[in-house]
Amino acid sequence: MEASVTHFEIYAEEPAVLAEFYRILLGWEIEKPPGVDYWRIRTDPTNAPGFDGGLTYRPSSSTRQWVRYVRVESLDSAIHQMQRLGGQLLRPKTAVPRAAWYAFVADPEGNIFALWQPDETAFPVPQRTRPRISHA
Repeated sequence: MEASVTHFEIYAEEPAVLAEFYRILLGWEIEKPPGVDYWRIRTDPTNAPGFDGGLTYRPSSSTRQWVRYVRVESLDSAIHQMQRLGGQLLRPKTAVPRAAWYAFVADPEGNIFALWQPDETAFPVPQRTRPRISHA
């Protein structure tokens, strides 16, 4: 069987408030059609083919989710703005060698996602080790 991902959903106790978080942080177009408790998310306002989704009320407190990676131009700037908007850094900036930098974050409702900055020069900072001193 062949299958492909069609869209994503983000869950919240207060979807209208969380919609503003994503509008500001990622520049997404988010609109609520009349008569439904669902906010449509367009990740690329130019109407280019993309991966769009929705925002709605959390169906249960135990809802689990996949981690979505969102491409940003500057990971450092996105982390700073995300924290300023009330989000939380869960895993600091990390290198995927010769591919990208990423960080796991949570929005103000606790939904986890990752910020991703492509960078072919990304490489982890070498860990310095202390020389061992022998006391023989």
